[in-house]
Amino acid sequence: MTGHAWRAAALMLIALGALGPGAGARAQPFWQGKNVQLLIGAGSGGGYDISARMIARHLPKHLPGAPAVVPQNMPSGGGIGLGNFLYAGAPADGTSLGVLPREIATAPLMGNSAAKFDPVKFAWIGTPTAETNTCLARGDSPVRTHRDLFDKELIVGDAGPGNGIHIYPKALRALFGMKFRQVAGYTTSAEIFLALERGEVDGICVSFDSVIERYSDWLQSGKIRILLQGGAMKNPALPDVPFVMDLARNEEERQALNFLYAGLAIGRPVAAPPATPADRVKALRDAFDATMKDPEFIADAERSKMDLSPSSGEAAQKVAESMLSNTPRVIARAKAIMESGSK
Repeated sequence: MTGHAWRAAALMLIALGALGPGAGARAQPFWQGKNVQLLIGAGSGGGYDISARMIARHLPKHLPGAPAVVPQNMPSGGGIGLGNFLYAGAPADGTSLGVLPREIATAPLMGNSAAKFDPVKFAWIGTPTAETNTCLARGDSPVRTHRDLFDKELIVGDAGPGNGIHIYPKALRALFGMKFRQVAGYTTSAEIFLALERGEVDGICVSFDSVIERYSDWLQSGKIRILLQGGAMKNPALPDVPFVMDLARNEEERQALNFLYAGLAIGRPVAAPPATPADRVKALRDAFDATMKDPEFIADAERSKMDLSPSSGEAAQKVAESMLSNTPRVIARAKAIMESGSK
């Protein structure tokens, strides 16, 4: 064999992994033969759970090595428990992801002593949708409009600290004196809707996507009525529903409301542990972005009546950073609103 032919053969053997221990293994995609755990910071049956399981079905074909993505619910503390685990307990190698509550970015700033994480340090992967929070009442409730909330009590289900079902009625009661009475003991929006149907509660403040995905027939029939909407901006699908930001009576209230509702811009975010290697974070982000454009995923979302308005991991990172960059005065005001709302 000539020197040139020998070198060519040697290069081919190296490419095939036949030279040197582990050379072939190094050429394989990291995720090949592995499972990726997708932890969901909410109980089963709710909007978070539905969208997370949809992502789990379609993400694998866009990740190198096509690993299985295995969803698992972890709703403790309104998702705060998942935030703590993802931050410091989960494997930081690309095999652990979490679907976090959108309000997770403000939890440590708002004095939630259970939150043991820095939201900016999560490796944000992306979100399938921006969200609008809606406060709604049962059709036979005496609360017919948001104005009625100033003198008529609305009993709403509460899924515990750490999520919007708990935060937004509490904030509206504290800031404007709206007569929300929150009843704890529920873990998911699905449980609260069941309680609403049974007459145990009169309403809920919940993602509009959750309403459309599962209870659009209730809206159409008048079984439920939307009283208010809140978010980073007014939802064009709700042109006649009052916008929370328009209720602000001064700049201080407007800034506090912006801070409290800003997390809705990151919808139902997917994140990885902070120490996940940068190249794997990039691969996860690329796979997520490709999933959001996948015709099969889009068709699946349409069947589930999920409103897709995806954002990249980089965009979610910027939202988290912007929330934490608010002045201490704005943060203190928002924290005071929530503390007074517990009295």
